Amino acid sequence: MKILIVNSNDIRGGAARAANRLHKGLQAIGIDSKMLVQNKYSDDKSVVLPVRRMGSITSELRPRLDSLLIKMYSQRIQIPFSPACVPFSGIPDAVNILNPDIVHLHWVAAGMLSVSDIAKINRPIVWTLHDMWAFTGGCHYDNGCGKYENECSRCPALGSSCSNDLSRYLFRVKRNVYKNIPRLTVVGLSRWLSKCAAQSTLLRDRKIVNLPNPIDTYVFSPFSSQMARTMLGLPLDKKLVLCGADSIGDYLKGFDVLPKALEKIARPDIEVVILGASGVPGQRMGGHRVNFLGKLFDDISLRMAYAAADIVMLPSLQENLSNVVMESLSCGTPVVAFDLGGNGDMICHKQNGYLVDHKGGGMAFAQGIEWLLDNYDSVPLRENARQLILEKFEITKVAQQYKLLYEEILGETD
Repeated sequence: MKILIVNSNDIRGGAARAANRLHKGLQAIGIDSKMLVQNKYSDDKSVVLPVRRMGSITSELRPRLDSLLIKMYSQRIQIPFSPACVPFSGIPDAVNILNPDIVHLHWVAAGMLSVSDIAKINRPIVWTLHDMWAFTGGCHYDNGCGKYENECSRCPALGSSCSNDLSRYLFRVKRNVYKNIPRLTVVGLSRWLSKCAAQSTLLRDRKIVNLPNPIDTYVFSPFSSQMARTMLGLPLDKKLVLCGADSIGDYLKGFDVLPKALEKIARPDIEVVILGASGVPGQRMGGHRVNFLGKLFDDISLRMAYAAADIVMLPSLQENLSNVVMESLSCGTPVVAFDLGGNGDMICHKQNGYLVDHKGGGMAFAQGIEWLLDNYDSVPLRENARQLILEKFEITKVAQQYKLLYEEILGETD
């Protein structure tokens, strides 16, 4: 069985790391898996780049060209939006050369694949949804809009009041293209996203299955908190609450909620750790000192960050199946998050973390933080966190589930 995993990057970004883990998991159980990417950052020989007649400069220009269409919407909000209209990616040709049995798409935006290119792939397609983009008019998360259940238009993400806007055009393009993809299986990583896809106009008639991302529980495992703090230069005598985000200004990451939550907590022993962003030394959030770790690209550094923290905070307002939650729990660090999206697939309330009613806002989130800190020693939070990941998300177990899916698809095409 030859599987080709297609993703924009190989190891940078949440979707890339998840797709790469599946790639490694499939190889570990004896499946011939390769990974086709637009940008390669590893030295893995089983990760390949498409050969383009115009050279590597094309991969750098495509994301910029793809973003030009949304520049005309001056009132757009800071929610990721991908038109995916730039043609001639070279990906279908690369797929034909590699000749896999199944093409497994993951995150293919950022100019990697145009929507029309997907229909040119002449193989059975499995498409893992890392967000909502496959069934919307361009946004990656709809922020509660829900128009994908009928037809996108007057897009809130674009700040558009026009019925025939870019979102409607892109929605109709997808609808027409999808008609020409006869062998498509959709994977929703969380129960929430699987349900959204099943309710969508574009994908409701497709086979939709719920399978998670895998994680290497050997790499992401418990480690001495004191040693991790020493290695990362973090204080040894504070309660450290960690939050991961690519940008502190990202609305959907909940960074307008987090300061409000932290300012409700009067404890002087708390310091905040931010993973994935940089800031000014001495900066404070909600009255508490902030330690910035910047971007950590390797799993060992990430493991140290989770081990150093007493708890991890995920204030995201929409979330699929968060790598941050899975990695943290695998390291034995409990998580507080809103009871939204796929968070409930991994967090068991007051057993390995705390699920917050999203209607409660910052006050409710603060209560979750304090409950975890207050019950840190009285409830086996760390043991429970690790055990759930071992049972449901361990890499070889998940890879075996995908193998069964592939075999079922190939059996149907014989």
